[in-house]
Amino acid sequence: MSKIYDLIIIGAGPAGITAGVYAARKKMDCLVISIDIGGQTAWSGDVENYTGYQFVSGPELAAKFEEHIKKYKVEVKEGEEVKSLNSQRDTHKVITAKGGYEARTVIIASGKRSRALGVPGEEKFRNKGLTYCATCDGPFFEDKDVVIVGGGNSALDAALQMDKIASFITIVNVTPALGGDEVMKEKVAGSKKIKVLNGSEIIEVIGDKFVDKVKVRTPSGETEVPCKGVFVEIGLIPNSEFATNVKKNEIGEIMVDCQTETGTPGIFAAGDVTNVTEKQIIIAAGEGAKAALRAFKYLAGKR
Repeated sequence: MSKIYDLIIIGAGPAGITAGVYAARKKMDCLVISIDIGGQTAWSGDVENYTGYQFVSGPELAAKFEEHIKKYKVEVKEGEEVKSLNSQRDTHKVITAKGGYEARTVIIASGKRSRALGVPGEEKFRNKGLTYCATCDGPFFEDKDVVIVGGGNSALDAALQMDKIASFITIVNVTPALGGDEVMKEKVAGSKKIKVLNGSEIIEVIGDKFVDKVKVRTPSGETEVPCKGVFVEIGLIPNSEFATNVKKNEIGEIMVDCQTETGTPGIFAAGDVTNVTEKQIIIAAGEGAKAALRAFKYLAGKR
């Protein structure tokens, strides 16, 4: 841990990648550490609200992010999960399973991960018909009946992706009505292949070697829905456990002000891991840009 970077960015989704690009343009000695590149963007289906693209798929946009940061030759440690973040007087140490890195400033842009169902059969059938990513695994369920759990934008996006692939889709939504954007709800309502069970919840995933059906509790009683795939889209959990030296809210999101500052000198945060209310690709990118500029200004003041 002899080298001290100007900036370490934790995460390589839209916030982390944008922060890296801005840091590179400011000639900061920057390191990006991430499990993958693209984050949740790579899991998304059709993206129609990212400025400059009337339409782009999530994986295509993630590839553009990667192409952009590689243009600036930013050092990236991909496939490394951050285990801890420790602050000293003037530097911060980032520890992963593969080593330790030190920097004068840190941007936490580690995003969120899928929330588990917590019902019998979930662990048994994980990756055996039960998945958390329609973009990644949807093609495996061509011409098959599937169930999507959730009622927000993530669930609607998954349903619309599977509308092009699956034979029939059942949405199991625990709330009285679907949430999400109106345009997505209209598309779901207009599909003859999608059925919505509102006020309902899955209580068990059933099968032999692979998923065969799910048991659902509905307002009218328990029923079984035959299916070969289950896509869990019930929300996300912030990847913030390693950040013990910053303030978080009750759900683990890192608290930031309008300048992406965490309250811990030299540590900034951006994107879905923070308490910024709207979770959108374009907002995460903007927050990443702000964080890099604030880190640059912080270092300039120190020098």
